[in-house]
Amino acid sequence: MIVDCAFYEGGQRQAGDLTYEEAAQKTKYSSRDGSFVWLGVVDPTDAELTAIGDQYGLHELAIEDAIESHQRPKAEMYDDTLLVVVKTAVYANNVDLIQVGELLIFVNPVFIITIRHGGNVLKDVRASIDQRPDLLESGSGAVLHAILDQVVDDYEDTATSFDNDLQAVEKQVFSDERDNPAERIYRLEREVIDFYRAVGPLLEVVEGLARGQYKIVADPLHDYFRDVHDHLERINGGIIGFRELLSSSLQANLTQVSVRQNEDMRTISAWAAMAAVPTAIAGIYGMNFKHMPELNSYLGYPLVLALMLGVCLYLFWRFKRSGWL
Repeated sequence: MIVDCAFYEGGQRQAGDLTYEEAAQKTKYSSRDGSFVWLGVVDPTDAELTAIGDQYGLHELAIEDAIESHQRPKAEMYDDTLLVVVKTAVYANNVDLIQVGELLIFVNPVFIITIRHGGNVLKDVRASIDQRPDLLESGSGAVLHAILDQVVDDYEDTATSFDNDLQAVEKQVFSDERDNPAERIYRLEREVIDFYRAVGPLLEVVEGLARGQYKIVADPLHDYFRDVHDHLERINGGIIGFRELLSSSLQANLTQVSVRQNEDMRTISAWAAMAAVPTAIAGIYGMNFKHMPELNSYLGYPLVLALMLGVCLYLFWRFKRSGWL
């Protein structure tokens, strides 16, 4: 589905809604440098992608990538068109889930086509970049920067939310509660791996854009891409820290479980020892031999009960003192 199609000239979005065919024709007859079309598409069908590719002359291999989706973050040149694949990420705190989408961006001197599969909408990006004619005069590369800047900002929000949940897990591991957060830790580990797969490969892409590896990006934009790269490096470092903390938390949780099991065994052993004393005495006096001490004693029965109670109280005091109870 096409969500927006606009023609930009002289750093300004031109009035009027266009079809992608009309916009393509405008770029052919525009006499100003830096004029381009921005076409936004969401979850297109194979037929729509093929039609757009034919209209804008996209390489068949690039169209194949867009149709198949599920690509790793990358940047590839096809003739005079740059294909940038980006993974978007949004964190759902209530289910500890990082929702990963995919964004394919075709950048050409006369057009930029964004194909979104899931993830956040780009409406705010359009509104923001429309207010920067100074950047738009640099061509379609300015839109690419605005999109990547928003994606990285979303990464930062996701990392912050993830860090909050990670701190909650750490408190849970070392709390006095008897619940076991191992399942949640493992789930968070899986999510942070997916997050790393989205962020890590993108570093190389943005670094290439910042160093001027792709001529399609005007020189004045290189500093802006360097800023995005700096933010991305910081986030990537944080993700590596998340992975290490989760591994440490899982090991600490296993240690805590082992310690609690040992404490439970000590407690059970202490109660078993206390129960063994009256059991042994009662067993002896329950054998019904004819000649046994104290059988004819008037105080024999209460003395034996007192002995049982006294020994049990002594053992209870010793186990309590040593921390077994």
